[in-house]
Amino acid sequence: MNEIETFTCKGAGGTPVQSIILKPPFFDPKKKYPMVFLIHGGPQGGWNDDFHFRWNTQMFAAQGYVVVAPNPRGSTGYGQKFTDEISGDWGGKAYTDLMNAYDYAVKNYTFIDSKNTFAAGASYGGYMINWIAGHTNRFNALVSHAGVFNMESMYGTTEELWFTEWEMKGTPWTNRALYEKFSPHRYINNCKTPMLVVHGAYDFRVPEEQAFQLFTSLQRLGIESKFLYFPDETHFVAKPQNARLWWKTVYDWFDKHIKK
Repeated sequence: MNEIETFTCKGAGGTPVQSIILKPPFFDPKKKYPMVFLIHGGPQGGWNDDFHFRWNTQMFAAQGYVVVAPNPRGSTGYGQKFTDEISGDWGGKAYTDLMNAYDYAVKNYTFIDSKNTFAAGASYGGYMINWIAGHTNRFNALVSHAGVFNMESMYGTTEELWFTEWEMKGTPWTNRALYEKFSPHRYINNCKTPMLVVHGAYDFRVPEEQAFQLFTSLQRLGIESKFLYFPDETHFVAKPQNARLWWKTVYDWFDKHIKK
């Protein structure tokens, strides 16, 4: 395993945004490697130098990928203002922060193969994957795990109402404009990128109906898509055999869309 490194670039409004970069095993700086771009959940959270059962950066790198994991607006550890600036602005400054980090990495690290980049995320990270699907064609393929797709129906089904009301600054009837502005389902018709959708039946934080709406939309739009459904998992894939299937499916999805 390689040690993590970091880089900092300018995000929205010129604000510094730090990202983790992890090189694959047996790294050769003279070679070109595909990149996996990871987006964390929360959105009040962050990528750290850790080793975890789920969303393990070393596991992504192990298949021969350079991993870039940014900490955009909403991330913790960079001051309260930086964390708070995600609320009410889910697809705004954070999206700019992420895309700037992507563009910086591709431009400045010659060992990254710009023709072979992939993005994956869960929870808020899944939301951002769904947002990316309707706003950019930078990636070969996407992985959306437990992501918010329709803000209004999410409000009506989640067990965490206070969170949605805080993040969207009210209810769908008191602040409809914000729910509409930042709901990925309103932009999915722009999607051109293949997507793997993953969800658990016992996810009450971001209920399974979000994935059903997303997958149905992708299928009706004729976008290459696949649905990995766990009838015995929650917001997280926690059972060892399910985790094994999760990793294998994600690896296969990336490998299928690498341009040789």
